[in-house]
Amino acid sequence: MTTTARVEAAEVLGFFFEPLGRYRWRVAYGGRGGVKSWTVARALLIHGAQRPLRILCAREWMSSIADSVHRLLADQIELLGLGGFYQVQKSTILGANGTQFIFKGIRRDINEIKSTEGVDVCWVEEAEAVSKESWLVLPPTIRKKGSEIWVTFNPALATDATYQKLVVNRPARSIVKKTGWEDNPWLSAELAEEEAELRRLDPEAHANVWGGEPWTRSDTQVFGDKWEQQDFEVVGVLDKATGALTYHGWQGPYYGGDFGFAKDPAVILRCWIKDSRLWIDHQVDGVQLNMDDLARAYDRVPGTRLHTIRADSARPETINELRRRGFNVRGAKKWDGSVKDGIEHLRSYQRIILHPRCKLAIQEARLYRYKTDPRTGDILPILVDKHNHTWDSVRYALDPLIRRKRRPQLLIGGTE
Repeated sequence: MTTTARVEAAEVLGFFFEPLGRYRWRVAYGGRGGVKSWTVARALLIHGAQRPLRILCAREWMSSIADSVHRLLADQIELLGLGGFYQVQKSTILGANGTQFIFKGIRRDINEIKSTEGVDVCWVEEAEAVSKESWLVLPPTIRKKGSEIWVTFNPALATDATYQKLVVNRPARSIVKKTGWEDNPWLSAELAEEEAELRRLDPEAHANVWGGEPWTRSDTQVFGDKWEQQDFEVVGVLDKATGALTYHGWQGPYYGGDFGFAKDPAVILRCWIKDSRLWIDHQVDGVQLNMDDLARAYDRVPGTRLHTIRADSARPETINELRRRGFNVRGAKKWDGSVKDGIEHLRSYQRIILHPRCKLAIQEARLYRYKTDPRTGDILPILVDKHNHTWDSVRYALDPLIRRKRRPQLLIGGTE
């Protein structure tokens, strides 16, 4: 069987198409719009069409096939015209020559990965979330002669395990390239507009989101070193008498939603309180969602049809529509100073724990900041009204727990 495919790729990432066995590590990192995942998916499909390969597609955390690159690979198969060669199944992709794509989460499936023999290429996607412990365990499991580990990621913090291992301390027999929107000849007009706008409005955030530079914690960050990323699971115990789930030691769940507008994302999330810590374990977001899309997003967060959801009270028409669709949505209370009171409440927890699947929350934890005086550099007690969709949602979710603080009244004409 002869299969021909015409492949386009960014020049800087051409090394992914070089013959296998040349490197142990192939790494692409950088900012948004750098076509890293898109290119690697295409390269693996081409390599797999040329000879039988077992390809492991891994992430630090993966609860279902929806969390993997399965959909990306399926889309690229169609775009490359390889539908006659590859068979896309529910949880795997098979080539006519015996090539197989398998999908695993490193943290939860590590024993399965260890027992998976004959992996030719392991692709670790969104590797900024991979822990130091996982990097100690994964490479030795990819042990077939001539096997390779491919890694794609957008840097988070300079201290993160992935950045330290692959950029600061590059391993032997590796090729590591940085790529960004400038290297993308197919950058859409919409993405180009977003890139230019963020560069103009927030150069510091632009350096991380688009420039691929690791973020450095600073005093301007609203949550600073208050938060951390951690894989955890909240497991309920079924009460056979009532049919209800009991979460021993966990307060919650609390659900909050921000509806978004234009380019701002709509967000729905679930959070908990335990041991004086705030835990966010599920979050779904999307831009320019219609009501059908929004309802589907709400359904992707477990328990949204069983519990109260508190959302932005400024959109009563959206709240009413979601209620008609079966969600118990209520408008969160707002008052003069409610944002400040909400932030103080969130900062009162010992730690804020973000699950790795809550990608927007992790990004906004780094980017939500206070303004600075452009002349003196002093930090001002004024919030930058950007990168706050997660935190607005959390404030809404915890609305009943946030105390309204009394503030001194202005004196006018010397009288109270």
